Amino acid sequence: MRETCVPTGVNPRDTGFGYTLSLIGGKYKMIILYWLAEKKVMRHNELKRSIGSISFKTLSIMLKELEEDELIVRTEYPQVPPKVEYTLSERGLSLIPVLHMMCEWGENHMPAPESVPQEA
Repeated sequence: MRETCVPTGVNPRDTGFGYTLSLIGGKYKMIILYWLAEKKVMRHNELKRSIGSISFKTLSIMLKELEEDELIVRTEYPQVPPKVEYTLSERGLSLIPVLHMMCEWGENHMPAPESVPQEA
């Protein structure tokens, strides 16, 4: 078993931990991966509606980065108007158990609603 995921004196970006964070870090990438895991196949506007708080441009950038990192597959159909669908790649599917564990950890450790300070 490994002593630590981020050893002393090693740049975290040069570790498996840092590499994973570089792929799924940011505000929306994990949410996009989750939606694709749930729905299997989604189009751009369907993802945008599902996420709600993401702009068209930001979603486009996130999808392009996820595709470049081979976590999703973009399939374009030659028709008018153009039709593009997104699915998880095998590599992307392999991340879903990690995301499920993060979700479970958060559910188990999230403060109870009454203990969260209310904004004035």
